[in-house]
Amino acid sequence: MERGLFLMLFLLVTVISVCAIDVEYSQCNCDEEGLGLWSTQNVLVCQKVSDFFIAIAYFSIPIELLYFVSCSNVPFKLVFLQFIAFIVLCGLTHLLNAYTYYGPHSFQLFLSLTVAKFLTALVSCATAITFPTLIPLLLKIKVRELFLRKNVLELGQEVGMMKKQKEASWHVRMLTCEIRKSLDKHTILYTTLVELSKALDLHNCAVWMPDDCRREMHLTHELKPSSARSFRNSIPVGDPDVLDIKKSKGVWILRPDSALGAASSGGGSGDSGAIAAIRMPILHVSNFKGGTPEMVETSYGVLVLVLPNSNSRAWTCHEMEIVEVVADQVAVALSHASVLEESQLISQKLAEQNQALQLAQKNAMMARKARSSFEKVMSHGMRRPMHSILGLLSMFQEDNIRYEHKIVIDSILKVSNALSRLINDVMEIAAKDNGSFQLEMKPFHLHSMMREASCTAKCLCIYKGFGLEVDVDKSLPNLVIGDEARSFQVILHMIGYLLSVYDKGTLIFQVYVESDGGDKDDRNFGIWRSSMQNDYINIKFNFQINGISSQSDESVSTRIYTGRSCKNEPEEGLSFSMCKTLVQMMQGNIWISTNSLGLAQGVTLLLRFQTGSSQGRFILVPKEFSNSQFRGLKVVLADDDDVNRTVTKKLLEKLGCQVTAVSSGFECLGAMTASGNSFRIILLDLHMPEMDGFEVARRIRKFQSHNWPLIIAFTASAEEHIKERCLQVGMNGLIRKPILLREIADELRTVLERAGENL
Repeated sequence: MERGLFLMLFLLVTVISVCAIDVEYSQCNCDEEGLGLWSTQNVLVCQKVSDFFIAIAYFSIPIELLYFVSCSNVPFKLVFLQFIAFIVLCGLTHLLNAYTYYGPHSFQLFLSLTVAKFLTALVSCATAITFPTLIPLLLKIKVRELFLRKNVLELGQEVGMMKKQKEASWHVRMLTCEIRKSLDKHTILYTTLVELSKALDLHNCAVWMPDDCRREMHLTHELKPSSARSFRNSIPVGDPDVLDIKKSKGVWILRPDSALGAASSGGGSGDSGAIAAIRMPILHVSNFKGGTPEMVETSYGVLVLVLPNSNSRAWTCHEMEIVEVVADQVAVALSHASVLEESQLISQKLAEQNQALQLAQKNAMMARKARSSFEKVMSHGMRRPMHSILGLLSMFQEDNIRYEHKIVIDSILKVSNALSRLINDVMEIAAKDNGSFQLEMKPFHLHSMMREASCTAKCLCIYKGFGLEVDVDKSLPNLVIGDEARSFQVILHMIGYLLSVYDKGTLIFQVYVESDGGDKDDRNFGIWRSSMQNDYINIKFNFQINGISSQSDESVSTRIYTGRSCKNEPEEGLSFSMCKTLVQMMQGNIWISTNSLGLAQGVTLLLRFQTGSSQGRFILVPKEFSNSQFRGLKVVLADDDDVNRTVTKKLLEKLGCQVTAVSSGFECLGAMTASGNSFRIILLDLHMPEMDGFEVARRIRKFQSHNWPLIIAFTASAEEHIKERCLQVGMNGLIRKPILLREIADELRTVLERAGENL
């Protein structure tokens, strides 16, 4: 715009000068005529040629101005048009002068020259009038131009600031990327020190962290550590500079005499300059438990930055902004590192717990395998042979033998039955996780059990060389309800225990009804005695060893404590603990009395039995036993154990049955198919391999009537609902091992009577 205005003014001055020359030339009237080259005729020819070229110039300049006005957006276009008209008219007058001034001419040409000069005069006056009004506008444009220059200068400053901010943000992004390359706390802090030192040209940079008690700030990280320092590496939390830094949210400039600054700059070295510090929040996962971080007391670290002493450089606002942003980024990175560290710790704990669980699972599997092996050993090595012995003894018991032999057989049968029950209890406890088993509460003859216990005790005393005295209260009821087998088992165990402690003496066996007063050692039993009703009776069994001298006691004591005997203290013995648990399950109690040397001298057993008044009158009448009842009864016996199968077959044959014995479920089905419907009874062992008794019964009932043939299962399992399972698959009865002659006869009679068979 400025160049266009100057061009316009230049053209205006040029035109005015040319016009003045024209006027001068037009007024010249020379009377003298020159000679030679400078003759009048030659001068006129030169003027004529010059006017012609001037006219060409006058006509070319407007064309250029028109092109300029049409292609630009300049102001004052009217003035430009006036200049164009003025130049054109001046050129026209020069062209007409070439024909009127230098030779004869017509009146029309003279009139045209007059009109052209008149128009030139009008345009010149208009231009002269317009030009004064243009000068203020030109001055305003000049002022506006100066204002624009000032705005451009300010805009340049703002652009410079934006460039600096962009450069600062670029530095911050670079620092942030370097800081966040790792999630290790130490790596983050050291990277921060190195990158800040590069970006800000620092002399030193240090990080101070609070201790666990938050009483002191310790120098944990430093850019330029010094091995020989004369200052301390810890500062109290209550230091004024530390308190001011923690209260301030921005950069804090430290005083020259600051202890924190001196410790961070190398002990007040002369190479250090201005020192600035800023707080860094140290957030942990625990800060976010139970509330936001503002509601929890936050711990702060301090970042100290030391400028070099050269050129006395001070901290600028731009540098402090970079430090603030970087400090915030470091706090975020440290919080992420804390979360990762705690997550890794939790993951490590979970891995350790998982390893412990895997080890526990492995131990549980090994224990399960050991228990399974124990059950197999107990079943095949002890329980099955014991069942066979009991079956054979029950067969001899029914024979017509001498009275003395019968007493021995009955005693052996009773003891074997107690041992069999003990084996079953051990296997049942091993099979169950809770370590408990079911009591078999049923009516039995108490006096009969006492006689059997006395006979067994007499046999044991004779074998050990002891005397025996039995004192049974005659007022004891005969019929009671309880677990006869386990009561007899505990009695025999206590007798055997006392006989194993001493070498000689007399065993006193007393049985009587417990009075209300009770014994002083009857502490646990008194808990439930107060709630007992009249239909329960408490029977006390007392076992005592008498006739032992003090010398004998000392010899027994010496034998026990020198290790020649494996007996432990009575209260700590495993067998006594098992008996105590068994007695407490029967709502009884048991305790041991000792002598002056601390040796067991007596055992007291207190049991509670239910009398017949609470359940109505019950009468135990043994059923009549006769071999002729089952004579000719066809029976299929399926048992995989050879010894038990042989003993059970002998028992059935003694009853008069015709027995076909097989060793598997498949052979049982084959025997049924071969014989048609001739078998009336099928005896199945429930736990045969390949095909158990349940599957055999299902297949038989699928093709046979539910009433024929009759199926009786036998098992050694103590499962509670096993009889219901047998009835669901179509079985008619159940016999629990050991199989005795009288029990198998009773079950056969019951099943046949229920099915409507005539015996």
